[in-house]
Amino acid sequence: MKGEKRTESAATMRVGLLGLKDDWENEFYTAFRYSPAVGLGYEEGVTRRDPSSVIRVGSTYYVWYTKTPKGPAPVGYARATDVLRATTWDLATIWYATSPDGKTWTEKGEAVGRGGKGAFDERSVFTSDILVAEGRYYLFYQTAPAPYKVRTKEAIGMAIADSPDGPWEKVPHPVLTTGGGGEWLGESDNRYLVKSRGAWDSHKVHDPMLIVRDGRYWLYYKGHQMGVPQGAKWGVAIAEKPEGPYVKSDLNPITNSGHEVVVWPYKEGVCALMTDGPEKNTIQYAPDGLNFSIKAHVVDPPRAAGPYRPDAFTNTKWGGGITWGLSHIVQRGWPHLVRFDCNLSSARTLKTIKEWIEGPQSA
Repeated sequence: MKGEKRTESAATMRVGLLGLKDDWENEFYTAFRYSPAVGLGYEEGVTRRDPSSVIRVGSTYYVWYTKTPKGPAPVGYARATDVLRATTWDLATIWYATSPDGKTWTEKGEAVGRGGKGAFDERSVFTSDILVAEGRYYLFYQTAPAPYKVRTKEAIGMAIADSPDGPWEKVPHPVLTTGGGGEWLGESDNRYLVKSRGAWDSHKVHDPMLIVRDGRYWLYYKGHQMGVPQGAKWGVAIAEKPEGPYVKSDLNPITNSGHEVVVWPYKEGVCALMTDGPEKNTIQYAPDGLNFSIKAHVVDPPRAAGPYRPDAFTNTKWGGGITWGLSHIVQRGWPHLVRFDCNLSSARTLKTIKEWIEGPQSA
């Protein structure tokens, strides 16, 4: 009735209205635990970062990652040369390692190198992900041409092999490029000075991660717009064949947050981990793989996570979730890889969720 005193606080009403749950009641919540990725740890002067999804071939686990040779610390875009790196991902190539147990790794060597003079991947190839399809292996990766400046536009390339150990044959053109429009203002190497910004991904497309869904190949990626600060959003491009063509969704961007792309099949839909932006440190879910909503807030999530996703390429109708993977951390200026463990299996129960949060430090 009019004038009647309210008997519930705003916080109490939110619980009922939004269906908020404690962490141990929430199937999308997890704690993250970290341990060394033996063999891929800290090395002064060397970058190992941005691991791909982990795959298992027979009894062996594989991972691909960005690596730079031993050398001096990055000097920034303005001072970078043919031998001095602008960033820890500059002048990089893609390496790979194998493991019998996901804990101890053996670095095997370079998988994909930089392109030749004038190529779209001349300056750097980095931030890769793997797709297994039709009996072959497809590496997707971020590319940078030369010279490498703040305003340089970046694309996504692909290499194909019949074995996870290679040899890899590069596709001679990008498989995904930046959106249209956008015009820089002036000649200075300043990403914020524009006459027009163009599409939401007009500056860079990068950080690919693949899922096979509904019989098609879903390439999730991060995009940056010209003239906009570092905040990133995600899009998706879908193909009928693993080689493409990859067609961007009309719904892009499909997130308002993100940074490094991390997605995996979960039940009938797709889960995503956001680590930056207005919805940072959240796990989100989209039953259709496109329209994501926040399901849990998490603490200390892995950066640039490469999860082990055993059903990412099986066209599953009921995704099993994830329980571990690799990520990178930065120590004394040099990134290296670590293992993370979590409890995001779709087979969990309320009991196992609570045990993981409160129990012993092991999976």
